[in-house]
Amino acid sequence: LPTRAGSSLEPEERSMEPSAVPEEEEVPLTVASGPASCQLFGYVGIEAVLDQMKIKTMKTGFEFNIMVVGQSGLGKSTMVNTLFKSKVSRKAAQPGQEERIPRTVQLQSVTHVIEEKGVKMKLTVTDTPGFGDQINNENCWDPIIKYVNEQYERYLREEILITRKRKIPDTRVHGCVYFVPPTGHWLRPLDLEFMRRLSKIVNVVPVIAKADTLTLEERAEFKQRIQEDLKTHAISVYPQEDFDQDPDDRVLNDRIREKIPFAVVGADQEHQVNGKRVLGRKTKWGIIEVENPAHCEFPLL
Repeated sequence: LPTRAGSSLEPEERSMEPSAVPEEEEVPLTVASGPASCQLFGYVGIEAVLDQMKIKTMKTGFEFNIMVVGQSGLGKSTMVNTLFKSKVSRKAAQPGQEERIPRTVQLQSVTHVIEEKGVKMKLTVTDTPGFGDQINNENCWDPIIKYVNEQYERYLREEILITRKRKIPDTRVHGCVYFVPPTGHWLRPLDLEFMRRLSKIVNVVPVIAKADTLTLEERAEFKQRIQEDLKTHAISVYPQEDFDQDPDDRVLNDRIREKIPFAVVGADQEHQVNGKRVLGRKTKWGIIEVENPAHCEFPLL
C-alpha cells in the first residue's frame, strides 16, 4: 500500500510541472513607443496615390444631400440658391403663382448635378413645406424623422448585400439647416423640440434667418440666448465634440461653435460695389454683401 500510494502521487506531481511556467522562461514583451520612421533608398511612388485618388474621385463625383427646415417666409429657397450660386431650390411652377401652404408637413426633394472646374457634385435639396405653419404643430417633426431613418435603412440594405453595387446611391441626409426666425428673444418650444430630436440622427446646423432685420447688438444678444438654450437643454449641434480628433480640429471647431447659430442673409441678385459684382441685398442705406464677414456670417456657413 505505501508503495502503491507513492506511485500514485508521482504522476500528479509530474503533471503539475508543465503547467507551471518557470520565471526564467518568461518571454519579454516589447512595447513600441510609436511608428518608426524608415528612410527610403529610392523612389517608391507613394505620392502618386493622391493623384490616383483625385482622378478616380473626379470621375465618380460627389454626392451631397442637404435638408432645409423652417417656417414659410424665412428665405430657405433663397439661402440654398445663394449657398450654391445657382437656381437649385424648389420654386413655384409659374412666377406669379402663389404657393399654398400644405396642411401637413410634406417633404419634397430636388436633385441637380453641379459642375465646377471639372468636379461634379450631385446635389439633393430636401424642403419641408408646412413645417411650423399650422396653429397646432404637435408632432410635426415625425415625417422628417421618418424620412431620415428611411434613408439610413435603404443605404444599409444595399450595403449588407453579398453582391453589392459598385457605387451605392447615397440618399442619406448629410446635413440639416434649421432656420430660426429673427425674433430677438429666446428659442421657441418648437425649435427646441425639433433640434433635440433631430440632432440625435442628423447633423443640425441652426441659422438665424434674415439676420439683416436685427441690429448688431440685437443679433449678438440673440445668439447668446440661443447658445444658452442649447446648453441648458443638452442639444448637440454640428460640429459635435466627437469630431475633435486632434488639437487642430478642436481649435477650429471651437472657433465655429462660438459663432453658432450663424446669422445669415440670402440674396440671389448681384450688385456693383467698388467695381466688383457681389451678391447682396440693396436697401436705402446701402448694400448688404452676403460674402462679407463684416455684414453677415454666410462665409462660415
